[in-house]
Amino acid sequence: MDRLDNTIRPYAWGSTTAIPRLLGVEPTGEPQAEMWMGAHPGAPSRTARGSLTELIEAAPERELGTETVAKFGPRLPFLLKILAAGAPLSLQVHPDLAQAKEGYEDEERRGVPIDAPHRNYKDANHKPELICALTEFDGLCGFRAPLEAAGLLEALETDSLKPYVDLLHAHPEDAALREVLTAVLSADREQMAATVTEATAACARLGGPHAPYADLAHHYPGDPGVIAAMLLNHVRLQPGEALFLGAGVPHAYLNGLGVEIMANSDNVLRCGLTPKHVDVPELLRIVRFEASDPGVLRPEASPDGEEVYETPIDEFRLSRYVLPQGTAAHDLTLRTPQILLCTAGSVQAGEHALAPGRSVFVPAGEKAEVSGTGTVFRATVVA
Repeated sequence: MDRLDNTIRPYAWGSTTAIPRLLGVEPTGEPQAEMWMGAHPGAPSRTARGSLTELIEAAPERELGTETVAKFGPRLPFLLKILAAGAPLSLQVHPDLAQAKEGYEDEERRGVPIDAPHRNYKDANHKPELICALTEFDGLCGFRAPLEAAGLLEALETDSLKPYVDLLHAHPEDAALREVLTAVLSADREQMAATVTEATAACARLGGPHAPYADLAHHYPGDPGVIAAMLLNHVRLQPGEALFLGAGVPHAYLNGLGVEIMANSDNVLRCGLTPKHVDVPELLRIVRFEASDPGVLRPEASPDGEEVYETPIDEFRLSRYVLPQGTAAHDLTLRTPQILLCTAGSVQAGEHALAPGRSVFVPAGEKAEVSGTGTVFRATVVA
């Protein structure tokens, strides 16, 4: 079992206080957006034996187990994060496995540099993800029903939005959503900026369900993603609740602190709320134009106390243990690799004392016992 020393990424949207508060350290004044736990080449966790990437490359079956290597290859299939949003992240969508492979191979054939700002596919993998709230957490997830979106837009009484309202009323569900998102993202930027300005002034005036979009415009004035965001479900998670975000589902995180886990990929197609590249034709190929309930996940405890967040993919499995004072040690030994993360209290994992924000890597098959009083998240795979 290896104590992890993890990198904190200083993205501009990060909170300046949430991760320091969790770790019990003084804020630096700079944004601290994500703490990465895993073997991603961009920021692998460090251990006393070397980086986690180096350990796995040197002996994949010893670290990951034969079943994990047979199913996923000689790499850790997931990346675990603590995510602290102080401002909205970009409105985005992820490809499925076939789309990622096709897109990656196409850009490789065309010689698009891997670090080019207009490159869409950094790898050939999909990127399903799960976010579990540690604090109240706001996000956008999946399309609203077209008539609901029409009502939200119509209430703004903005003439330039009327064509979108009409489209949402006139077409079948998938066609209506496609038509409106295409129109919003393809509109003249100056005209759209004026529409966004007028619409968000109305959002600020109306408040209630319109209030989040006024805040979006504060961070991204004139961005067409503000209007696109009104097509999506607004979700407020309470601590312990989670969202699973599958391929093709448009989403954005707005504010809050959470534990995030994802397949080990960098593939993101952006819809807006960003100064970065937006490839509208490719985005429209990937998005699933179907209204859906966000599907808030609330785990139920198994007899041994493990609370599992069920998802339909195998690259990761996230669960948590809430350890009351005086409970016996829990045996967490598995045939698959694990990362154990403390988010509250004081927990003993093997020989390592874990305070909030501290984590360990447990190689496949290694004895893993946890005790103490607090909350531990367990990240592993389904092999």
